[in-house]
Parts: sequence; C-alpha cells; structure tokens
Amino acid sequence: MKAKHVWWTLAAVVTAAAVGTTAAVGITVQQAYSDLDHGEAYAVSAPGDALTPATPGDIDAAALVGEIEALDKDGLANYGAQIIDTTDGAVLWEKDAGKALVPASITKVLTTAAATLALDENERLRTDIVRDGDDVIIKSAGDVWMTHEQLDRAAEEIGSASRVLIDNSVWSGPDQATGWDPANVDEGYVAPMQPSMINGGRLGATEGDVPRSHQPARDVAQQLADRLGAEAGEGTAPEGAQIAATIESEPLSLRAEQMVKHSDNVAAEAIARELALHQGKPASFQGATEATFEVLHDAGYDLSGAHLEDNSGLSSGNRLNAQLLAHLVEHAAADADLRPLLTYLPVAGGEGTLYERYGDLAGKGYVRAKTGTLTGTAALAGTAQGQSGRIYAFALLTNDGELLPARANQDALTSILAKY
Repeated sequence: MKAKHVWWTLAAVVTAAAVGTTAAVGITVQQAYSDLDHGEAYAVSAPGDALTPATPGDIDAAALVGEIEALDKDGLANYGAQIIDTTDGAVLWEKDAGKALVPASITKVLTTAAATLALDENERLRTDIVRDGDDVIIKSAGDVWMTHEQLDRAAEEIGSASRVLIDNSVWSGPDQATGWDPANVDEGYVAPMQPSMINGGRLGATEGDVPRSHQPARDVAQQLADRLGAEAGEGTAPEGAQIAATIESEPLSLRAEQMVKHSDNVAAEAIARELALHQGKPASFQGATEATFEVLHDAGYDLSGAHLEDNSGLSSGNRLNAQLLAHLVEHAAADADLRPLLTYLPVAGGEGTLYERYGDLAGKGYVRAKTGTLTGTAALAGTAQGQSGRIYAFALLTNDGELLPARANQDALTSILAKY
C-alpha cells in the first residue's frame, strides 16, 4: 500500500506541474495575441437567379438538307438513314429509314437503352465463393469483368481448399449465337458466353481485340485453384453454404460506358443477360433479346421489322432500321431516364471506336456516336451538336458496301450537322 501511495503522489505532482506549465503558456499566448482583430465572420452570399438553358438558334434547314443531298453517297451502297432535330422532334432528312438492315455493333444502342431504362445504374454483380467441406465453389453471377487482383484477394480470404469448382447454372443455352463466325474467338472479338470470365476471357491482356479463351469460366476456377494449390473443375453450389469470399463487379453505369465506348461484345451480351434475369427470363441469347424488346416495347418504341439474334451485333442475322435507332437517340436527349446512353457514346476524334476518325472535319469533338462494323456493313448512330446549339440525332446504316468509303461518307455527313 505504501508503494501505491508513493506512485499516486508522484503522479499528482507530475500532473500539477504539467497543468501549471500549460496555464503559464496559455497566459503568455493570451497576452501576446489579445489585441488581434479577426473581423466579421464569413457569410455565404445568397445565390443568384438559376441559370436557364440556352435557346438554340435558328438554322437554314433547306441549306442543311441541300448539303447532305449534294454529298457523294456512292460509298453508302445499300443504306438507310434518318436525322432528327431534337429541339422540336422534326425529321430533317431521311432515306429508307424503315428499311431493315444488318446493324452490326449499333445493336448495342438497343441493348444499352433497354438496360438503362430497366436496371439501376448502381447495380453490381456479386459472385459468392462458398465452402462445401474441403471444396470451394464459385457461384457464377455473370461477372465477365473479373481481374487477377480480385482473385488474389479471394484466395487470401479463402485460405485453403482441396478443389475449386465453378457453378455456371445462372446462364443457359448455347454459348455462341446464331450468325457468329467461329473464328471470332481466336480473332479476339468475343469469347464463348459463360457467366464468369477474367478480363472478358482475354488471353495475356486486359483490353482490346486479343485472342480469347475457349473455356473462360473454367479458367476462372483454374486461376483460383492455382493460387490455393488445389484442383479445378465444375460443380454445383449447395443451398445455404457458407460464403468464403465474394467478388463484386463495378456498377452498371461504368460497365455500360466501357462497353459502348470500346464496343465490347462480351460485355454487351453479359449486360443483356443481366437484363433478362431482371425481366424474369432465361439468361440466354433468346431470353436476352426478348427482354430487350420487351423493355423497349413497354416504353413505346415501334419495333416493326426488328429482329435480334444477339445483343452485341456480331450476328449477321440481326435486322434493325434507322428510324428506331434515331428515335432512341432523340429520346435520350429529352428523357432523363434514358440520358445516360448519350454520355456513354464515344466522342469523335477523341476516344473509343471514334478515336481515329473525323480527322480535321467539323464533326470532330461535336459528334458522339456508336459505331458498327461487319463485313459489308458500316453503321453510325448518335448525336451531333451544331453551331446553333441544336442537337441532332442520327442513324446511318450501310450494307453491301466497302468499309472505308462508307465510314468517310458517314463522317462527312454528320460533320455537316455540326456546322448548323
């Protein structure tokens, strides 16, 4: 008890000394700075009048149409086109706008529009990895954007396993669509559609058109198994199994933007299957295209003559018309629910699939559009901002023509819009 008394006495002395020193410093500071004048407290001024949208200027519509008509269209071959002034919804110019043509990758405009209307832009895909005894099973959720870094973290969370199995039952049907060229996988345009992939099934790269895996889901299991020193295979996740790790995708808004800007076919098909499940349909090619049409039909769009075998546009069996595509873009300019579609479109001469197009044309920086390319097919759908402040929506589909002349004509035609 005596030792404790000494300890508390010592502590009291030290504390008193510290307090005394602090008080002395406080008095000194007060004496040195007591005459300072801090002035009036800062007050935020009241906001002024809210900005009002600029009123688009008048244009010489006849002159605009005259320039389009005078443009050499030999490169467009068999084509359909429509241009709409989004200020008043007036169709400024069209040519066979209702003709059903092969759309190539501007099919993604429909896919993105339907997903934007029906899904939450913050939606993420969650892939649970569950434990069943000494095995772990990856419950595929449709995430084709997985990364090696995510697998590293999952392996750390799991710790150990004898086998890594993957359950792909969330998707159904064939993994390649009618009208797809089997060479597309090795050429890097797409992978077999399986509901788990690392970097879209790319081999040796994280982006671009590089050769893809022929078994992308099995590769995910193998990569995780290699990290755990385990065997890899396929299996079924038991209900109620304990979750050992989780991999979560980026939000839909980011996934959709990258899909559109870079025309990523794997991403387009995956988002379409996400939409199919949301609409209560099978996550297959057929279920995804049906879900796309269902959402757009319910939103009031005329789908007459439209037919889809896939949602990416790789299929030569797809048929769309310029009128439908132009009206989707037009409505995105006016409808806040659909407007994200416009922000996803690449800027001419600046990014994505339009990075190397437009050169010194007037449309550079003022056109935002989705491209479409297949053998004999060149397509473009998007917006052009004119000098008047007006926004023009357009869709141009060319079939049975040569690619480079068709692209040059489309770039020139949409650059005319930027001048008005």
